[in-house]
Amino acid sequence: MAVGAGLRARPTCPPYAPAHQGRSQKWQLRTLSGSGLHQGYLEHMSELTLVDIIAALKPGLSAQADPTMWQSWSQTLFSTVVSDSRQVEPGCLFVALKGERADGHDYIDQALAGGAVAVLAAAAEYTIGGGARTPQTRWLNVPTGARSDGAVRTGSGKTWLLLVPDPLIALQEIAIYWRQQHAQIRVVGITGSVGKTTTKELTAAVVSSRYKTFKSPGNLNSEVGLPLALLKLEHQHQRAILEMGMYDIGEIERLAAIARPQIGIVTNVGTAHLQRLGTVERIQQAKSELVRALPADGVAVLNADDHRVLEMRRWTPARVFTYGFSPDADLRAEEMESNGLEGISLWFHPKGGERIFGRLPLMGRHSAHGVLAAAAVGLIEGLSWDEIIGGLKSLPGQLRLVMAPAINGAHVIDDTYNAGPDSSVAALNLLQELTGRRIAVLGDMLELGPYETQAHQIVGARAAEVVDLLLVTGARGRLIGEAALAAGLQLNQVFFAAGNQEAASLLKQLLQPGDIVLIKGSRGVHMEDIVQEIDLVEIDLVEREV
Repeated sequence: MAVGAGLRARPTCPPYAPAHQGRSQKWQLRTLSGSGLHQGYLEHMSELTLVDIIAALKPGLSAQADPTMWQSWSQTLFSTVVSDSRQVEPGCLFVALKGERADGHDYIDQALAGGAVAVLAAAAEYTIGGGARTPQTRWLNVPTGARSDGAVRTGSGKTWLLLVPDPLIALQEIAIYWRQQHAQIRVVGITGSVGKTTTKELTAAVVSSRYKTFKSPGNLNSEVGLPLALLKLEHQHQRAILEMGMYDIGEIERLAAIARPQIGIVTNVGTAHLQRLGTVERIQQAKSELVRALPADGVAVLNADDHRVLEMRRWTPARVFTYGFSPDADLRAEEMESNGLEGISLWFHPKGGERIFGRLPLMGRHSAHGVLAAAAVGLIEGLSWDEIIGGLKSLPGQLRLVMAPAINGAHVIDDTYNAGPDSSVAALNLLQELTGRRIAVLGDMLELGPYETQAHQIVGARAAEVVDLLLVTGARGRLIGEAALAAGLQLNQVFFAAGNQEAASLLKQLLQPGDIVLIKGSRGVHMEDIVQEIDLVEIDLVEREV
């Protein structure tokens, strides 16, 4: 690609063909009336420019075709890239995606009003030629100065509209291109049914003790979220820790093709998404796509305590490094002690090496697996044990579980972000380690398909072994309560509520000084509403991810 004076060189195309090669992205560029990017935003900018977007979507275009326009594009820097109009900020690129509940094209005007300097949208929403407009976009003033290929001869003080056949595919192609511009960054991909976010945070804490490390924000782990995360990469970064989620077969394969990880962690294979995939074996197949995609000189980091994860060692071309409590693991935990709110202590024992002691601010035996996975990546990346332990002790604020003083002198553990049978049992195990009268408020676990009844019964049976009082809410939650009664809890220990409001009212009557109450349910049943009814002032403890 020919490059104008003062511009960074960019390759004309990504070095490999994307999975959707047959769906080429022929796009058009138009301008919308509006102000340009203010100089004051530049100190907060990422490195992504409009010339990068164009190079990714139309790699055959060169600066020689129109040096003035190319210079204009190079001066349009993006503060960030978003697909949610509520996250628009001055200087951003807004990607208009059509979802199940909302169509981003309906929010283009809102994005522009919020300061977006470019919009990526579907060409089908517009009449090519610049005159007529669809009803959804009748407010959009498309100028008539477009050339046949869509470029507009205007200055840099304009807002750009990029029209493509499919904005999602275009977003992914841009991310592929941007990843190639940062080929020097080693990427760690993380997937699993439970513990992805916690493992990501722990791994980033370890690796950042030596390297400038990027981690995907929040839970940006989907076909939309991961590309958005990758577009935040900067040349100063040396390592990137990325979470990879999925809803069906083939999605992690696609994410891996975009992110090109050198290291892949699989935390476990559980029953999350069972309703969509049908069997645990299909979930295993979907999760294994990460390690299948690793290069021959990469490393697959596998949980040795999960036989479905361990089986993946046969399916990866990469070197395998295992972790867990198993004596056969390459890095195993020994003599672990859980001290409730005081954290955990354990000995790290690398195969063939000396044991190392660590005392860490994490709660519960289950947290050891995330710690071991993060330590394994540290060893693979050449870190010393001082760096690894130091990183694990410097846990970020995002890893903090909210435990709050509640009404009547009780305390509440807010674990309402999400729930499945594995994470619910782990939460009950944590509750068992705490001192006080133990109360669990448990609600529906969603998307379990044919496993739904059995899963709720398993949680109910474990609750019967742990709690002094059990309060369940929802139709599926009733299954938990009935299983707890069958497992030995008495009628005066189990309370059934029709909904969250009734559950909160019951708690207000039941709670006493010194009680510890765990509240947990799937995100879709909004059990955080119960927490809001009974908590007082939040205090920080260590978080466990569901």
